[in-house]
Amino acid sequence: MEILIVEDDDSIAEPLERGLAREGFNTLRVSTGAAALASGPVDVVLLDLGLPDMDGGDVCKAIRLVSQVPIIVVSARGEEIDRVLLLEMGADDYLVKPFGFHELVARIRAVTRRSGGARNTIAASEVTVIGEMQLDRRSHRVTVASDEVVLTPKEFELLAMLATDPGRVFTRTEIFDEVWDPHWYGPTKTLDVHVAAVRKKLGDPGWIETVRGIGFRIMDPRA
Repeated sequence: MEILIVEDDDSIAEPLERGLAREGFNTLRVSTGAAALASGPVDVVLLDLGLPDMDGGDVCKAIRLVSQVPIIVVSARGEEIDRVLLLEMGADDYLVKPFGFHELVARIRAVTRRSGGARNTIAASEVTVIGEMQLDRRSHRVTVASDEVVLTPKEFELLAMLATDPGRVFTRTEIFDEVWDPHWYGPTKTLDVHVAAVRKKLGDPGWIETVRGIGFRIMDPRA
């Protein structure tokens, strides 16, 4: 497994490289956002936000435009709003410095496990059609009335999970366990942020219905 470390602080990056090598990972380290965006294919990106040439959030958004690679933000910025914004930008996980090395390794394995197996566990078939919406799990494409809807990986996984059983109410716990992680300890409003983003991108809030006190379900708003 190839891990891209985007970190300009040698005192952090060097021991991180050594530790990941002991765990059997191959690493590529860069110290700028430009170098990160110019790097070749990797399996996971560990992304610091305080880079010398550009903000890590912009790097995250740029990567997400061209790749579905799992991104773990590793930053000293620990405010909830920072975590929510980066997750909305397309990051898959967020770890606040200082962090435990074994926790980082567990997070790496969790995001790669989800990225490799999520489509199989969420989907019973490759393509789901609900009214004017078509969701293709193989290509990670969603269209509404033939217009493509661009979603982040987490937004797509959320929509794909709801689409496995249209009309069924999925509890918040079920969604967190499947789309994020059974041991998710991040802000609970992350789910609401993602639901709001998907509704906006689909063009009609009626696609995802909130069932107060329980969770969410997908509905054809024209039905």
